[in-house]
This record gives sequence, C-alpha cells and structure tokens, in this order.
Amino acid sequence: MIAMRGAALRYGERTVWSGLDLDVAAGEFVAVLGSNGSGKTSLLKVLLGLRRPSAGTVTVGGRPPRRGSDLIGYVPQHRSVPAHTPLRARDLVRLGVDGHRWGPRLPRADARRRVGDALREVGAEAFADVPVELLSGGELQRVRVAQALAPGPRLLLCDEPLASLDAAHQRIVSELVARRCREHRTAVVFVTHEVEPVLPFADRVLRMPGPAEAPAEAETETEPA
Repeated sequence: MIAMRGAALRYGERTVWSGLDLDVAAGEFVAVLGSNGSGKTSLLKVLLGLRRPSAGTVTVGGRPPRRGSDLIGYVPQHRSVPAHTPLRARDLVRLGVDGHRWGPRLPRADARRRVGDALREVGAEAFADVPVELLSGGELQRVRVAQALAPGPRLLLCDEPLASLDAAHQRIVSELVARRCREHRTAVVFVTHEVEPVLPFADRVLRMPGPAEAPAEAETETEPA
C-alpha cells in the first residue's frame, strides 16, 4: 500500500529525515514513534500529498500521493470544536464521504448509508444527531474516526489521535482503528506519543530520530509478540 525508497524531507537547510525506506502492506498496522520535531507529522503530510519529498520516491496504492485521495482516511489529533459550530456528528461524518469531491456528490441515499455504517462501526449511533460542540472529547474522536472510515479507505493515517484523551478513550480509539485494520485489511500508519494503548495492535514500530540525531535514517523494528 505504501512504498518509500530513499525518501527525504527538507525544510530549507534543515533535513527532517532522509534515507527512509518503508513498505506498509494491506492489513498492516505500523506505529510511528519519536520526539517532537522528529518529522512524524511531516511523514503523514507526504503520504497525504500535502508535501513532496525532497529526494527519493513515495507511492501510495502504486501512485504518487495526491491531495484528496479517496484511498486515504485521516484521523487528526483531538481538539475542541469552536462554539456554535453548526454541525451534528452525522454531518461531520458526511464530510468524510464526499467533502473531498469535486463535481456531483454521491446520491443522498448512498451517502446516508455510508454515514450510518461508519457511525455504527465506531459505536457512535447514539449521539449521531448531537451537535459536535456538545460531544465529549472521547465521543468527538470516535466521530472523527468514523469520518475517516466513511469513504472506505485502503489506508488510514492517524496523527496523534490519542492526545488529550483519558486512558479509557485512548484504548477505545486504538481498538477501533485496529479492528478496521484486521477486518477490512486497511493499512494503518498511527503516529503517537501514547505508546501503551497502541503496542498490543502494532505489527511494527517506526522510530523517527530526533532533530539532534544525525542524519535521519528511520528503521522499522518488529515488536516481540
């Protein structure tokens, strides 16, 4: 699903990482660890097509990454929603169905079915019609996972989705992502500082060197069973 060969990313004179070789297959769960500034989020931006690598090659699904690809679902960090945001939970998930589309949207019945399926998959049906500003942190993050799953992605990118959640909701979100990986063969790249909730599900760990470490050549490490 992902193939990176000799990939590097630079911002001006600063090399964030280089010499990165990485393959992620369908149904594989890769946890990405590293200190602040090590380029974890930048790696996701490259895979999302938001930044081009400075060297090497990167493909997702056999093609160079591109913005708005429906092959990819994206789960961001938990953050609060501005007051008076005029969206219900189901509306937020609907944006994951066709918010990235240009031109005609999916027929209403098809979109409604996908939204319902995604909410059901993450156990969020009970608060589907609740305004997002009234959801707890854990509820909102479930909805964001549903939003990422709604288009049926083959690759799920998670950027610190456990940040600011309590231990119970960290476990719930990790389990939701891992179940999707197992049952649908969705490849997962899961960036996190919260190691304990994720390690039981990770097939491999990608450790990104910090900015003080010379030149960034991240290696994948297989965790013991």
